[in-house]
Amino acid sequence: MATIKPVEEVSQDFTADLTALRDDVAKLTSSVSEFMRIESATTTSTDNARQKISGTANKADDHVAGASTDLATTIEHKPMVAALIAMVAGMLVGLLSRGRK
Repeated sequence: MATIKPVEEVSQDFTADLTALRDDVAKLTSSVSEFMRIESATTTSTDNARQKISGTANKADDHVAGASTDLATTIEHKPMVAALIAMVAGMLVGLLSRGRK
């Protein structure tokens, strides 16, 4: 049969349990706050890296578009030179791709 504890002992046990619970909640709050601070810093770093990569890709696209526009303009203004360059490039590729005997 279970023994009945006096009210004072139960009250002390309850107070000790309540104090332990408060400490645990405080530690949990601190841990969650620290986690959120670290997660926020990581997210900011990731966003900065994503923006830098996107900016670099956009610059590269602009350079390629500019180079192709320049090439097209050159071909329009000097079609004979472009045809000669294409012929020489084709001959070089043909010579390089030919097998040795």
